[in-house]
Amino acid sequence: MNATYWAIDLRRTLRDITNIFFIVGLPLVMYFVFGSAQSYRDAPVAHGNVGAVVMISMAVYGAVTATTAISGGAALERFQGWGRQLGLTPWSGAGFVVTKSAVAMTIAAVPVLTVGIAGAATGAQATPLAWVLSLGAAWLGSAVFAGYGLSAGMAFRSESALGVAGGSLVLLAFAGNLFIPLSGVMLDLARFTPLYGVNALARYPITGGVVADGVVDPVWLPVLNVVAWALILGTTAAVLVRRRRGRV
Repeated sequence: MNATYWAIDLRRTLRDITNIFFIVGLPLVMYFVFGSAQSYRDAPVAHGNVGAVVMISMAVYGAVTATTAISGGAALERFQGWGRQLGLTPWSGAGFVVTKSAVAMTIAAVPVLTVGIAGAATGAQATPLAWVLSLGAAWLGSAVFAGYGLSAGMAFRSESALGVAGGSLVLLAFAGNLFIPLSGVMLDLARFTPLYGVNALARYPITGGVVADGVVDPVWLPVLNVVAWALILGTTAAVLVRRRRGRV
């Protein structure tokens, strides 16, 4: 871990206004539209209300957008010659990965905290323990999508690839029960999508596993989803990195 590089890269990332809008601004706007502005926000759930559930989903979306964008950008930096420049220094490749991961998780905390503060100010309610556990799970769960961004950057090696990866998160969010409540066959299919597990696990302290009327997920289901997708995305990224090194 290189604290100096972490600070420099963090400032550089925060200066990218477009990127920060999609990481922080968009989830915040969507919370106001789908959460605080709706009459159903005060409807009670197990350990809070619907407004808090929507708040957590938007925090998850912002956090995974951050880790996807930053990990994908790290892959592109390697292709654009930055990796060779770092190779001239005593800094190890592992140190670069650890520091970039620290930057990604630091940025991922920004939308989680921002949406959490907005929720607290606009009627989202939950028990203190559920509030902390849900926001913490949203933040930690976003680490899974570092593999998604890294895979996109390694596979396509272009700035447009990161745009596609970020844009596809919107579709995954709809498919993963983040933006609109799903039911029936759509909910059954959603359980196999990568964002479903992170979102359901983050919501769990507030909802107690309630997904829809009469539908309750046991806690092992979102945990299994998160573990499975972490292995899939992590393995894909590792294979692509190994292939890239084999060509150099």
